[in-house]
Amino acid sequence: MKTEKGRVKLPKNKTKIICTIGPASRSEKVLRDLIRNGMNVARVNFAHEGIEEHRKNIERIRGVAQELNRLVAILADLPGPKIRIGKLKEEPISLKKGNNVTLTIKDISGTPCLIPVEYKKLPEIVSKRDLIYLNDGFIQLRVQELKREEVECKVIIGGELLSHKGLNLPGKRILTDAVTERDLKWVEFGLEENVDAFGISFVEDSDDIIRVKEFASKKGKQAFTVAKIERAVAVKNIDEILSVADAIMIARGDLGVETKIENLPMVQKNLIHKANRFCKPVITATQMLESMTYNIRPTRAEATDVANAILDGTDAVMLSEETAVGKYPAEAVKMIKNIAIATERQRKSPEQLKETIEEKRATIEDVISLDVIKALRTLKIKFVLTPTHSGSTPRRISRFKPECWILSFSRHEKVVKSLVFSYGIYPFLMEGNDLLHERMIEFAKSSGLVKPGDKVILTEGITPGRVGGTNSLKIVTVD
Repeated sequence: MKTEKGRVKLPKNKTKIICTIGPASRSEKVLRDLIRNGMNVARVNFAHEGIEEHRKNIERIRGVAQELNRLVAILADLPGPKIRIGKLKEEPISLKKGNNVTLTIKDISGTPCLIPVEYKKLPEIVSKRDLIYLNDGFIQLRVQELKREEVECKVIIGGELLSHKGLNLPGKRILTDAVTERDLKWVEFGLEENVDAFGISFVEDSDDIIRVKEFASKKGKQAFTVAKIERAVAVKNIDEILSVADAIMIARGDLGVETKIENLPMVQKNLIHKANRFCKPVITATQMLESMTYNIRPTRAEATDVANAILDGTDAVMLSEETAVGKYPAEAVKMIKNIAIATERQRKSPEQLKETIEEKRATIEDVISLDVIKALRTLKIKFVLTPTHSGSTPRRISRFKPECWILSFSRHEKVVKSLVFSYGIYPFLMEGNDLLHERMIEFAKSSGLVKPGDKVILTEGITPGRVGGTNSLKIVTVD
């Protein structure tokens, strides 16, 4: 949002909301409802549909956001090497426990007895007695016989199956890179459309992130990367991934199959804590309000799941099928927003994170962010105002999940859009060559955000324009 004159109304929730755009939500009418109800980031999934459809979706999202004068970032999710089943002749099909079913690498329309798989090396990497999981593990098959183009299985746990659902092989090394040539073609398209972030699927280590960043750099662009953590090896390599990625997404669908499901809650908590420590935004995703795909209300367990992710320190929560193909996309967004509002009121200061930072070799910027939080606890502060060239300072403060909003000002649109992913940051695009405190306070006054007598915290650096140069703060009473 540009720093133009006019009143600014801040949301009641500081947790950011990401919505997957699909058949149920790509019309201008529904997009308006999603944005009004709290959508901060629109996710377009390149694993489905073609370039022209995505081009139209991106155009509609931007058009509606501009019409409503709302800042909405676009997250482009790369397909990655996810194994999926092919097209089914009729759907859904029902797989019954004890029945035999054959997986084939032939390009056919599937039936309940013969299901195509979009991975030609499947017969090479599985063995007799292996388990194969379909649809995020809800359906389980046991390998019985192997042929050159087919894998014969017995249904261990049945269920309904739709076209293009995922197939998981826990413990098996998939014989392809996380970033495929097809992904790079999608990255090129995303760069042409100036999308704000790329979700990189099935990341294993830092090289997967670097490959996308270097590809964008050769095109003269920068790529804000979201590493999707959905493989056990990514959890093991999380420190090196966080050192190069701009954000992470805890993609619990595939991750819940790749790791023991009883371990998933603690894996999630540890990943959130790690991301907070690295000052990188973290998105919690998959099945957050899944029952709202078909029902007007979520289950009690789903509401609790969302609340716990927020209490653990997630920056954003993501809706997938709920908004992409669900019956109640706008209601799902409103529900997750209301859960966030109620939960944030009860949040306590993340002492464990503070202790972790204080115990390690803290930087000047770390100390400043800790001092900001101490001041917020002691004084009645209305806002924290942060000029930024890279987004580093507001993110360092955001990780402590303060009660007040962080108003961030930058001259770089890419930085402004990247800050949409972080908890409690409301970013503004400031025109001009300087980021003077007087201009920021004057804008806050003219926007109706502060009034005379309010106290605000201002962060600043001794070397204006230097990335990561914030080294002091001051507390100002508005005139």
